[in-house]
Amino acid sequence: MKMTMRYYGKDYDSVTLEQLRQIRYVEGLISTLYYKQAGELWERDEIKALKKEIEDGGLELSGIESVNIHDAIKIGTPDRDMYIENYIKTLENLGEEGINLVCYNFMPIFDWTRTDLAKPRPDGSTVLAYDQNIVEKIDPNNFAAYMDENSNGFVMPGWEPERLGKLKELFEAYKDVDADKLFNNLVYFLKAIMPTCDKYGIKMAIHPDDPAWSVFGLSRIITNKENLLKMLNAVPSVNNGVTFCMGSLGSNPDNDLVDLVHALKGRIHFAHIRNLKHTAPGKFEEACHLSADGSFDLAAVVKALYEDGFDGVIRPDHGRMLWGEKAMPGYGLYDRALGAAYICGLWEMISKN
Repeated sequence: MKMTMRYYGKDYDSVTLEQLRQIRYVEGLISTLYYKQAGELWERDEIKALKKEIEDGGLELSGIESVNIHDAIKIGTPDRDMYIENYIKTLENLGEEGINLVCYNFMPIFDWTRTDLAKPRPDGSTVLAYDQNIVEKIDPNNFAAYMDENSNGFVMPGWEPERLGKLKELFEAYKDVDADKLFNNLVYFLKAIMPTCDKYGIKMAIHPDDPAWSVFGLSRIITNKENLLKMLNAVPSVNNGVTFCMGSLGSNPDNDLVDLVHALKGRIHFAHIRNLKHTAPGKFEEACHLSADGSFDLAAVVKALYEDGFDGVIRPDHGRMLWGEKAMPGYGLYDRALGAAYICGLWEMISKN
């Protein structure tokens, strides 16, 4: 496996390349052109500049998270082919620059969803948390503003204000998009881009929905083993794969994470390893990566990845906010660095045994 960290670029991230390079076991970074809106073409010069920035910092650009998908593609409007063509050209430019991993999601309107961006824990750290009871009382049209007010001044991935300033229009556009239609639109998109992915060896790794159930009445389809296998079987190219995000899939305690690893063998292109603690049905808070701190057995999941021959890109996911750090919620330096160390320690011990 290749250990990486997520990096948003010098203009957006509180964590510097110099700091990331000093995390000895980190080989590369997962990044993006953070200023690009969904549907926009990524020019090759822009990709080249991002790659150079990271390489000048002593690391490699190991993959992109994310090349966001325009709502026209998810909804299936008549102009979706134009946005798919832009996506294909972006993939071609990434391929020409030797980048062969793209993480993306197919969630309607909202990306990952939390009801608390700084929930205090007993140790004094703060974490992201979710409570379905709170969601059911929130006006979704006000939810983007709430997230923005609590983001420590950072623009968070999936919550870009340019798009979310049109929430009423988006909800109207998605009103007839049920789970079947959303799935069919995903398959249409994947079949269109897969020849380009196959040409350049670009692994498309869909990110599971977070949390893994419907939010605000919007359909969500990448939520469990049945749906993941349905998606993989519908487009059987090996380059059509999955981001195995423990926190997203594990948000639903009915999902057996170890069983999922084995079921997705050969199609997991990217792994997000993190922990969270279930406190009630539909209610959880994130935890440190240590198995004992949350509800997941990280050692068992890492062992399953090792046993299945996983040799892809991996990164610690959301961390606690520690030691007075001010950063994008979930994306500070310290706890993610501790998480990377913990995952590497597990991997080394498993490999030696």
